[in-house]
Amino acid sequence: MSEDRYVLLDRDGVINNDSEEFIKSPEEWLPIEGSLEAIALLNEHGFKVVVVTNQSGIARGFFDIAMLEKIHAKMRQLVIEKGGEIDAIYFCPHGPVDDCNCRKPKPGLLETFAKDKNAHLNGIAVIGDSLRDLQAAQAVGASPILVKTGKGQKTLNENPDLNLPVFDNLYDAARYLSSRP
Repeated sequence: MSEDRYVLLDRDGVINNDSEEFIKSPEEWLPIEGSLEAIALLNEHGFKVVVVTNQSGIARGFFDIAMLEKIHAKMRQLVIEKGGEIDAIYFCPHGPVDDCNCRKPKPGLLETFAKDKNAHLNGIAVIGDSLRDLQAAQAVGASPILVKTGKGQKTLNENPDLNLPVFDNLYDAARYLSSRP
């Protein structure tokens, strides 16, 4: 198994501002304050950062894979400008009715990451803002972390008994992970 240390991040609501209208272009992709610096901080402390994201806007016809690649190119470039790097991006292009295994809360994206990187999922930090992010992490024995950005505060309000770390934002979660041995 790989000796690399990874942190898996949801995208919308964790790294960038989310939208009920979907993020359909690079112009609409706007980072949450401190999120790019958080990725750089994780990298500085030896973590490889991987993005794991549902992108049902593709199935819904709001944008195509070429546009998603442009959005991700902007995200990667802005992270580089802050001194960080995104190691890989995994996305589910399917909609809620497609019954695929890759759409969170199902664990398929995480399992694909683990297979590709020869990585253990047990105990790996998975940071998200929605219940489905946390459920996907729990399904594979990973360690879910909730951030209050995006849908995070709503997730916390609707699930007050969550027994897991909760942080105001990705930067605070990154500081927490970076301070651990």
